[in-house]
Amino acid sequence: MLLDGGPNNSWSHRVAKKAKKTGRREWTSADLRALKVHSKHRTPVVKIAKEMKRTEGALRQKALVLGFGLGHQR
Repeated sequence: MLLDGGPNNSWSHRVAKKAKKTGRREWTSADLRALKVHSKHRTPVVKIAKEMKRTEGALRQKALVLGFGLGHQR
């Protein structure tokens, strides 16, 4: 069997999808207040990340810079 990419092969016309470029979002004062509230309630980071549409790493890094812990196990 010879795979030459001829007109009968469906894979020959497929193009790789481009990765979605994510832009950076500034932290608003409302975001910071919400992060502190979640910290006090010991909300799991995964739950906060989904709600705020930010990565876990971004949340943890911001909390570290602001000087408070994050997550339910700390």
